[in-house]
Amino acid sequence: MMIRDVMTPNAEVIDAHAIVRDAALKMRELDVGALPVCDGGKLSGLITDRDIAVRLVAEGHDATSTKIREIMTPDVTYCFDDQTVEEAATVMEAHQIRRLPILDRNKQLVGMLSLGDLSVRTAGTEDEDLAEEALQEISEPAEPHR
Repeated sequence: MMIRDVMTPNAEVIDAHAIVRDAALKMRELDVGALPVCDGGKLSGLITDRDIAVRLVAEGHDATSTKIREIMTPDVTYCFDDQTVEEAATVMEAHQIRRLPILDRNKQLVGMLSLGDLSVRTAGTEDEDLAEEALQEISEPAEPHR
């Protein structure tokens, strides 16, 4: 099964120059935990609810003046829409990520793939165990950094 068959197409994006509050409001409105960040139509990063908690709130920054590009994750792991869901699950496991931007071969964002997408949209197929296996790898307990 191909990624394009299970991804959420036409992902909502946010501009790298927008303020973090705009990202938080958009995440709430869409009920998502991550937004692809685009700059001039190209994927330039990903902002997650964790980025907001750890890099904004915990550092004492202001959500109404801090730009997304200041706290986003700039080096984004992604897959292409013509790869298999098995390849996507392997990437998610290896990088311990739950959400994956999906690009076409021109490197244009065409969708997002979440563990939920994998779980729901592969049910009843030969790939149905991929989401569970990926979640087990991603959810391995980590020791707190102290």
